[in-house]
Parts: sequence; C-alpha cells; structure tokens
Amino acid sequence: MFLEKLDSFNEEFKQVLKDLSGGAVSSDQVKYMELTKRHAYLLPIIEHRDKYLKLLNNISGDKQLQNSDDKELAQIASAELEELQAQKIALENEIKILLLDPDPNDDKNIIVEIRAGTGGQEAALFAGDLFRMYTRFAERKNFKYEVLDSNATGLGGFKEVVFEITGANAWKFFKFERGIHRVQRVPETESSGRVHTSAISVAVLPEAKEVDIEIKTEELRIDTYRASGAGGQHVNKTDSAIRITHLPTGLVVSCQDERSQIKNRAKAMKVLRAKLFEQKILTQEKEIASSRKQQVGSGDRSEKIRTYNFPQNRITDHRIGFSVYNITEVLDGQLDELIGKLIEEDISLKLKA
Repeated sequence: MFLEKLDSFNEEFKQVLKDLSGGAVSSDQVKYMELTKRHAYLLPIIEHRDKYLKLLNNISGDKQLQNSDDKELAQIASAELEELQAQKIALENEIKILLLDPDPNDDKNIIVEIRAGTGGQEAALFAGDLFRMYTRFAERKNFKYEVLDSNATGLGGFKEVVFEITGANAWKFFKFERGIHRVQRVPETESSGRVHTSAISVAVLPEAKEVDIEIKTEELRIDTYRASGAGGQHVNKTDSAIRITHLPTGLVVSCQDERSQIKNRAKAMKVLRAKLFEQKILTQEKEIASSRKQQVGSGDRSEKIRTYNFPQNRITDHRIGFSVYNITEVLDGQLDELIGKLIEEDISLKLKA
C-alpha cells in the first residue's frame, strides 16, 4: 500500500512535468502557478521514493546473503541488514511527513491583529509587548512588517494594533498564535505588589489576493473621518482616516496610520479581504468536522492558548501542555522553541489521523 501510494505520486509527477513543458500552460498563469506549486510539493517525495526503492533493493540483497554458505559473508550481511532496517523505518517516517497534505496558506503573507482585552492599561501594555515579540521574531526570520492601523496608549501600549508580515512561510510560523494570550504579573502602576491577570486577543489572517476573494464595490460603505492620535499629530488635522463596512457580512475595518486617504483605503481593503478569506477558511473547516481533531487548537479567537506567568518566569502553551522558563527571551522574539513544538505536535496529530 505504501509503495502503491508512492508509485501514484510518481505517475502524477511525470504528468506535471509533461504539462509544464507543454506550450499551452505558458499562456495560463493561474494553471502555471498551480503546476509549479504541485511540482515543488512532489519533487522531494519522488527523491525520497528513489532512495526508498534503492534501500529496499539493498535489504533484499542482504537477506539473500544471510543464507550464504560463506559464514563470514552471512554475518556481515546480517549486521548490515540490521542497520538498513533502521534506515528504512527512519526514511518511511520522513516520507509520511512529506505525504501530508500541505497547508495551502503556508506560503502566504499574514495580517496580525492584537487587541487588549480585560485588564485595562496593563492589557494595553502587554499588547505592546506582544507586538514587539512578533516583530522581533519576524526580523529574526528575515521577514518584513508594516503597521496597517493602531490605537496607541500613552505608556507605550496599544488598545489595538494591526500589522502585516511578509516573507516566505509567514503563515506557517505564525498560524498557531491565534487566540487569547493571558498575562499574570505585577503592573508597573501597582504599588501593593499584587499580581494582575490580563487578556489579549491575537488574530492571524492569511493575506488574500483578489483571485481568492472577490469584493464588489456595491457591497461596501466607505466613510472618512478625522483620525485620533496622541500629541497633536497630523492625523488630528485632516479627514484622512478610512472606515470600510462590508454590508453582506457587517465586517468593519478602519485605517488611520497614513496621511493619505488613498493609502489608508488600500490598507483597509487589504485587511477586509483577509478577514473575509479567514471566514471562508473557517467555514470550510467546520464543514469537515474531523479536521478539528487533526489540528493544534481550533483556530478560534476565543480559545485561551497561552499564559505568561512573570512571577514564575514561565510561559505555558495550554494546547500542548508545554512550558518554557525564559519569558524575557521569548518576549524579545525568541519563539522558535514554542513554535517548533506546535509544528511538531500538528504533524504528529495529522500522522495519527
């Protein structure tokens, strides 16, 4: 059954190569992109298949040599066979991971929304901490980021901040950050030393192109208004802020960070398209109920996913029951261990399924 599956992928790979070399696909950019993506997915599978077939051939040869009249040769074959069997198991595990259906959004850019929840000023301050954590992590991955909209507080926090992260596999590394992040610490403004608990919601949206989501002009209500900002900034002096309402869904997005209405409108449309795309994805997931059992978390924004406990220097991810004890480093963008564990658990669940 395993070999049959690999053989079917080999036949598909041959067909993809044939289609890519044909002249017809060059005039169809959408089809060409689909084929190149499929080629990139199939190529490592085929390379591993070739290694696997060669390994099976070597195992078969050693099994025959085990019955040789030459005892020394039979002994060498037995020892080599044991090593080859271990290689076979390891290679099969690698191939199983490659055979998992790829997340179609893994290579997409993303839009991140961080919103302060319960906890007042302390929640806003921690929203600022999370913004720094994610942007520092993005920099470590050589991603770029751009703020699309923000509502800053006077102490360096945010009531909300929306920003875009661009880079290869941005969705793959950030998709498990969706949900409620809880912080337990003594606020700077707390004189009695009492630990407060605050909550911040994080949404991560795969960026959607116009081919992914079609938005009709008549479905939109666009309002302009004088933006709010601290310290008498330019945003207070012009009606440059944009609010867009998508009438069929009631979704509302706004942007006020640019001086230009045109730039604010373009950014707001980018966020709106991503939100509509997210709704489409969640609807598809609900239609396939079993897929929920194959994921780390549900992707629900109301799900409490992580607690940052400052008195104990502990961060716990509740979905996988995993803790680290380096809050300062994590908040400085060193998220690789946490995110790596989440990716490992996601692969493990899919393999079991």
